[in-house]
Amino acid sequence: MTIKELDNIRASKKDLIAVRRLVKEEGEKLAKKTGYRKQVLVCGGTGCTSSHSMKVIERLEQTLAELGLDDVLVVKTGCFGLCSLGPIMIVYPEGAFYSQMTPEHAETVVRQHLVKGGSIVKELLYAGTVTESGDIIPFAETPFYKKQMRIALRNCGVIAPEDITEAIAAGDYAALEKALTTMTPDDVISEMLASGLRGRGGAGFPTGRKWSFAKASQGDVKYVCCNADEGDPGAFMDRSVLEGDPHCVLEAMAIAGYAIGSHYGYIYVRAEYPVAVERLNIAIDQAREYGLLGKNILGSGFDFDIEIRLGAGAFVCGEKTALMTSIEGHRGEPRPRPPLPAVKGLFGKPTILNNVETWANVNPIIMNGAAWFSSIGTESSSGTKVFALGGKITNVGLVEVPMGTTLREIVEEIGGGIPGGKKFKAAQTGGPSGGCIPASCIDTPIDYDSLIAIGSMMGSGGMIILDEDSCMVDISKFYLEFTADESCGKCTPCRIGTKRLLQLLTKITEGKGEPEDLDKIEELANHMKQSSLCALGQSAPNPVLSTMRYFRDEYEDHILRKECKAKVCKALMSYYIDPDKCRGCTLCARNCPVKAISGSVKQPHVIDRTKCVKCGLCESNCKFGAIERR
Repeated sequence: MTIKELDNIRASKKDLIAVRRLVKEEGEKLAKKTGYRKQVLVCGGTGCTSSHSMKVIERLEQTLAELGLDDVLVVKTGCFGLCSLGPIMIVYPEGAFYSQMTPEHAETVVRQHLVKGGSIVKELLYAGTVTESGDIIPFAETPFYKKQMRIALRNCGVIAPEDITEAIAAGDYAALEKALTTMTPDDVISEMLASGLRGRGGAGFPTGRKWSFAKASQGDVKYVCCNADEGDPGAFMDRSVLEGDPHCVLEAMAIAGYAIGSHYGYIYVRAEYPVAVERLNIAIDQAREYGLLGKNILGSGFDFDIEIRLGAGAFVCGEKTALMTSIEGHRGEPRPRPPLPAVKGLFGKPTILNNVETWANVNPIIMNGAAWFSSIGTESSSGTKVFALGGKITNVGLVEVPMGTTLREIVEEIGGGIPGGKKFKAAQTGGPSGGCIPASCIDTPIDYDSLIAIGSMMGSGGMIILDEDSCMVDISKFYLEFTADESCGKCTPCRIGTKRLLQLLTKITEGKGEPEDLDKIEELANHMKQSSLCALGQSAPNPVLSTMRYFRDEYEDHILRKECKAKVCKALMSYYIDPDKCRGCTLCARNCPVKAISGSVKQPHVIDRTKCVKCGLCESNCKFGAIERR
C-alpha cells in the first residue's frame, strides 16, 4: 500500500475496517508498505531529540533533495530503547542500525548507502551489530535486544507517532474494533481478569479487578483516567510510550470506558513532557477525525471522548487521589480511603485510573487472548515490564523484559555491565518509594513478589545501577531530599517525618552521627510507614531501610570511624596530591577557586586542607591522576 492510498483513505474518511483491509492485503513489514525503495527511521523521542536528532533529519532531507532521491522516505519515530547511543537511525529494508549520528554522518549515509547501488556504511553502525569478522547481524540479535520482548513498546521506534494511518497499520484500534463488535463489557473484563495484568504504576493491583469494581459501582457518570504523571527520578518509560505510540493509550482507555460504562476520559500528563503532550493532542484530534473517539464510535452506538490535563510537576500527584484532586482544579493532595476511587473518585463518581504502561498492554491482551499474555512472565506476575535503565551501566536506555528475568540478565547482558571495569554494588528500583538490591541478590527474578521479599519494589520501572564508588548512605539521603521536598504536607507523619529522617541522614554524612541515630531512624521509619496518609509518606523510608538492611556497615563506618569508604561524603574525605605523580603543571592551582593549592612549576604541589572546599575541580583537571581522595 502506498502513501497516496493512505492519504486517499484519510481524505475520504473511510472506516477503520477499510484501512485495515488494505494493510492486511500487503502483509509485509511496515517499512515496506509505502512503495518507497528505502525507509529511514530516525528516533524523535526526547532523548535523541536532546542529542540533535532533528538536525540529523534536516540534513537527511536536504541531501536527499539535493541528489533527487525521491524514493527514500524519512520517518520520525519514537524511542528505539538504546538511548546511550542516540541519535539512532535505522535504514530499511536492510535494517542497518546507525548510532550516535551527526548531521555529517547522515549526509555520509545518504551519499554512500541510500543512493542506488550504495552499500552500508559499516564504520557508522552500532558496534554491537558488527562481528569481529566484519559481518553484520540484525540488531534484534544483539545482547541489548535479544532477551527483550516488546509488548508495551511494540510500536515505539516502528511507526510515525503523528500519523494515525501508521498506527492503524501497526494494529492500533484493532482491539477496540473487536471489543465493540464481538464482545460484551463483561467479556472484556473477564479477559482482563484472566490475563493477570497487574498495574504497572507501582502498586501492582490486578487491572481486571479494578475495572470490575468500577463496573459494579452505581452511577450515572463514570470516568476513565490515565496517570502519565511520571515523577520518579530517572524514569522515562511512560514518556516514551506517549511519544512513540500515543494511540495505544487512547484505544485502551476507550475499551475500558466500554467495559465499565464510561463515556469520559482524562489523561493527566506532566507539563514537562512537551513532546508527549503535543503528540497526544495530535493523536486525539486524528482519532476524532476517524471516528475512533467521540460519538457513535465505529457505528457501535458507544460514545467516548478524552481530554488532557497538565500537571505542574508535583510528585505527590502521581498518587491516585491526589491526581484526581488536581484534575478537579484543586491543590494536589491525597484523600483518605475508603471510599476507593472505583466507588467514589473523580468528581465523586466511580473512576478507574491506570498508568500509561498498563494501558499499553490492553490491546495485545484483547487481540491475542488472556491465555497468551498469562503464559509470559511468572505465575503471579504475568506479561512484561518496561524499565528505564540508568546510572553506572554501559547501555543506558529503555528495556522491556518478561517478568521473572533476573537482575543479572538485565545488568550484565542487556545492560552491558558496569563501565570502567567497576564492580556492581546495587540496583535501586522503584524510585523514591523503592529500595536497593545488593550484589548478593543479583540472581533475584524481577517480579512484584520477589522484589517485595528482599525489601524493594517494582515501582513504575526506574532501575538505577550503582557501582563500587557509590555511597549507600548518600544514596538514601538523595531520595529523602526528594521526598521531603515533594511532600504535600497534608499529614504530619510525612510532613515532619521526611524532614526528620533527612536531618538524621545529613548528620551521619557530615560525620556527626551517633550510634543511637540508627535506632531513631528505624523507629521513625516504621511510624511513617504505618501512619502516613498516602503512599508517598508510607514508602519514603524504603530506600533508607533497605540500605540499612544490606549496607549497615557503611552507616557504622560513617558513625563510628568517621569514614566514607566510597569517598563521596565531602565532610568525611579530603583531597591529597601524590608527589610521585605530580608533574607541577600548575593546572590544579590555576583552577582552584579558593587558592588552596600551592607549588612551583615542575615541582610537586600541595593542598592546604584548611582552605580546601572539596569542590573536586583539581581532581577533574589533573591529567596525571596525581590527585586522590582520602
